[in-house]
Order: sequence, then C-alpha cells, then structure tokens
Amino acid sequence: MSDKPVVGPNNPDSDQGDSVVAERQTARVKPPRMFQVVMLNDDFTPMEFVVGVLQRFFGKSREQATQIMLKVHREGRGVCGVYPHDVAASKVDQVTDFARQHQHPLQCVLEEV
Repeated sequence: MSDKPVVGPNNPDSDQGDSVVAERQTARVKPPRMFQVVMLNDDFTPMEFVVGVLQRFFGKSREQATQIMLKVHREGRGVCGVYPHDVAASKVDQVTDFARQHQHPLQCVLEEV
C-alpha cells in the first residue's frame, strides 16, 4: 500500500472537494476521402443509353449528360461525379447492374480524387 493520500472527489480529506472538472476536448473530424466515378468508353453501348444513365444515376441534365457522353466517346473516359467512397461505389454498382440488364458492356470505375 502507498503512504500517499488519495486525492479526488471520493476522499473526504482531499483538497478538491466534490467538484469534478472535465476538460473540454474538441474532436476534429476529417472530411471523407472523395472518389470520382469515371465512365469508360466501349464500342458497343449506344450513346443514347449512356446519356440516359448519366441522367438517371448522376442527376445530370440532358445537356450535361450529352457533354460527358461525348467526352467518354472522344477521350475514352469521362467523370460522372465526385462522391464519398460508399456513394461512389454504389453508383458504380447501379450503373453496372443496369447496363447488364440491358445487355450493354458499359463500365464505370472509382478513382480517388
């Protein structure tokens, strides 16, 4: 046993009495890492289908969707949107499933921003 007196709120001989002081700590939460969903070109998926996918799953206007589709067609890839990982992964899965249901080989991938 120690010869030192116990200091704290439960010791009646303590100088601290019954008050407990809690230190305030501010936790800083980092923003989530962001990922871009990139659509890849293929020689089989119709352009109109790609425009529809961009409107349906990424909320693009017809004009925005057409511009992205043309970028995919000309450059081989185009960014559909930037999201936290879980959202981006869900969008990739949704697009892939939808394309397969319509027998198109359309592909999207995730890339960290």
